[in-house]
Amino acid sequence: MNHIESFYKGLGKAMDAKPLPDVPAIVDELLELAQQSKASDLHLTPFSDSGLRLDLRIDGVIQPGGTLPQSISSQVVARIKVLSSLLTYRTDVPQEGRIAPEPARKRPEVRVSTFPTIDGERTALRFLVQAESRHEFASLGLPAPVQNELSRLLADTSGMIIFTGPTGSGKTTTLYACLREILNQSRGSRSIVSLEDPVESAITGIAQTSLDRRAGLGLARLVKSVMRQDPDVIAIGEIRDRATARAAFQATLTGHLLLTTMHAGDCVEVLTRLMDMNIPPYVLRSGIKGILAQRLLRRLCDQCRVLKTAAEQSTYSFNQEFNEYFEPRVGHCDICGGTGYQGRIMAVQWLDTSLNGLPDAISNRADSKTIRQLLRDQEVMSLRGHAANLVKQGLTSPSEVIRVLGIG
Repeated sequence: MNHIESFYKGLGKAMDAKPLPDVPAIVDELLELAQQSKASDLHLTPFSDSGLRLDLRIDGVIQPGGTLPQSISSQVVARIKVLSSLLTYRTDVPQEGRIAPEPARKRPEVRVSTFPTIDGERTALRFLVQAESRHEFASLGLPAPVQNELSRLLADTSGMIIFTGPTGSGKTTTLYACLREILNQSRGSRSIVSLEDPVESAITGIAQTSLDRRAGLGLARLVKSVMRQDPDVIAIGEIRDRATARAAFQATLTGHLLLTTMHAGDCVEVLTRLMDMNIPPYVLRSGIKGILAQRLLRRLCDQCRVLKTAAEQSTYSFNQEFNEYFEPRVGHCDICGGTGYQGRIMAVQWLDTSLNGLPDAISNRADSKTIRQLLRDQEVMSLRGHAANLVKQGLTSPSEVIRVLGIG
């Protein structure tokens, strides 16, 4: 990759600095490498026999970035800790900090985490999205029926909308886009408060609170307190436990629109998880308006994608659904850096909880197998079904769907 080659060229100059290597310049080059590569994360992992290994997460996938010499590994980590206001003399405990954004360089805020290993401190840097790159609701890429239904619910005055998926599936991006849509719809006439852990992106017009567990400000307590602030809309970063879930549903049942996220595989798992938290069925029925499950799939590079035919298909049953499809060509491509992919798209499943038969299934505390069969009978599209449509459109590949969703 050209960005990596450029980085190591700059590294050589910094290493030649006399009388000592120019470590601040090396770290600047490192941050520039991540920015130019459009990486969301940069991992620095120490190994006693080789040095500090660089890994870049680009479009959700780890890409190797080479290795820094052992002689400067600890100095590079120490410099990053200085920039993020961490204790340089504590190498035996995990630490978290941030590097402030640099508008002049168009460099976003960077979240920094260090973690002790037997070979030294492992450092993870997360590059937060820049203001000009933040997604608006219309640019999320949702299917038109889902976008229209979700937009309608965002204008409602009460109820809960849940976004679900594993870590890195874009839940927070969707949540933020929906909050911006509410601001646009209401032209600032609705009071919006968010409770996050931590606040990932500042949105003008929204009162955002970062959770501070050290001050005893748990989410459940914050939800109860913020209801006294007369909000119209409440956003909760994530529902993780029964106490937070109960407080959230109390807010929805007392005339608030509430947006939140949960870690679950799909829409059905959200319902079963909430049932396992002993949320009464009548509360689930009346409280939840809609659930959006999502995954991020890498988008094929238009420049170098390769058409495959049925005769070339693998033994995976998912591939056999297509007479022809596109796969990436891995190698030299200036557009995608040789990965075969450029950018990402969403595969989604939307569940309207007023779906015929679903309220009764919730009331009867039906198991996941029963609810999934109900969704199939009602022809509710699954995540894999939407992903298959994206393959047919030539936007992604069967191998990418299998990587993200499994063999199925």
